[in-house]
Formats: sequence, C-alpha cells, structure tokens
Amino acid sequence: MGKLQGKVALVTGGNSGIGRAIADQFAEEGAAHIYIVGRRQTELDKAATDLGSKATCIQADITQLAELDNVYSRIAKDNRKLDIVVANAGRVENRSIVEVDVDHFDRIFDLNVRSTFFTVQKAIPLLNGNASVIFVSSSMNVRSDAGASVYNASKAAVHSLAKTFAVELIPRGVRVNTLSPGPVDTPIVETVAKTPEDAAAFRKWAATEVPMGRMGQPREVAAAAVFLASNESSFSTGMELRVDGGHAELQHPQKTSLF
Repeated sequence: MGKLQGKVALVTGGNSGIGRAIADQFAEEGAAHIYIVGRRQTELDKAATDLGSKATCIQADITQLAELDNVYSRIAKDNRKLDIVVANAGRVENRSIVEVDVDHFDRIFDLNVRSTFFTVQKAIPLLNGNASVIFVSSSMNVRSDAGASVYNASKAAVHSLAKTFAVELIPRGVRVNTLSPGPVDTPIVETVAKTPEDAAAFRKWAATEVPMGRMGQPREVAAAAVFLASNESSFSTGMELRVDGGHAELQHPQKTSLF
C-alpha cells in the first residue's frame, strides 16, 4: 500500500518540472485522484495521458482569481474533498536592483505570493480535517544573491505565509509546511536560457553553488513532498524542509577549504 493511498491532491504548476514530478510521485504512492493545474495545455494533455483516470488536468492562470475559483468549483462539482494541497506555481525572473521596474516586481509577487496565498485560502472549505498543505518556497528565501532581490523576497514571503497558515489551521487539524528546493534541473533551465550553450553553462555554474556539487532532480523534491503529504510527517507543522544540497545554509567546501 502506498503512503498516500486513497488521498485526493491538488498541485498547482503541476504540468511540468517539480510540480509534475510531485504529481507523478503522488500517483505512484496510491493517491486516488490528483488535480493538476497549469497554464500550458500541451503539457497538461501529456500529464492527462500519462496519469489517466487518476488525474484531472485544468488549464488556469491562477493569477486571475476567477480562474482559481473555477478550479475549486470543479473539485466541488466532483464531490471531492482535498487531503493534500501543493501550492507550487511560481515564476523565476532575475534582474539587478537598478533594473527592477514596477511590472517586474508585480509580476513576481503576483504569482509567487498573491496567487499562492489565495490558492490555499480558497482551498480551506474543501480541506479534510487531517489535510496537509505544502507551500513551495526556495532555498533562495534566505540568500542575498545579486540579481534576485525580488524573487528571493517573494519566496521568503511564501515561507512566512506558511507559518501563519499553520497557526490558523491547527484548530482544523490541518498541517501546513514549507518545501524549499535548491537549484533543480528542470525544463525551466531551457526556458530561461537563451541558447543550449547558456543552459549548459548555467548547469555547470549551479553545481559550483551547491555544496553537494550538483543540481537536484525533480524526483528528489517530489520524495520530500510525499513525506510532508503523508502520515509520516503527522507531527510536523509550520516547518521548512529544504531539499537543496546545502545551498541555503552551507558554504561550498571548495570555497572554504583550509587545506
């Protein structure tokens, strides 16, 4: 029997990368049904084909709250309650402080913070009493990397939200935790990079930033999500679980060696 046997889950940003890996792992662990929300229909169609009757794939831009409401209306129409919510949808876009304009700032905070807040808030009426909510943040939420001021602040806000949600939902028996990945090798690398050479250079650079000397894999983050979603973490709420190869807290050993 899987760790999530019979559970019903919602994963935003579940059409690719970390979100898709989480949805896949939930299915492998016996989840009864997974609602996958994303923007790109082609990727949603592939997820629907791969997961079959275990998944309902919904195209939605969750920065538009009316579309988010439609997601929950669909779940309610299906007469289902949620055991797991993974607020994973997010955007990575870096600029130096002097290059940040209002549009950039609002674009990052709109998806990473505002939409994350309302994704979980609007899920509350559909949560079962022992549900698990996972806010996906980032190891960048405690770092001070040049060019990432707005992104890092947005992910710090996500963890802050998770802690407050954890306090307020304790009386309902709902657990709320933060999952913070480090640099992970997902298709977003190709999306952000301008050329295949840029993507390769980024992967090489990222390995030098992670103390364990490599980027993470989506399945490694998904395994942590299974832990937080399952009864194995039944006495954990308000915590942050980092899957980052030491990226947040440790300096790279090659940069600090005394020998």
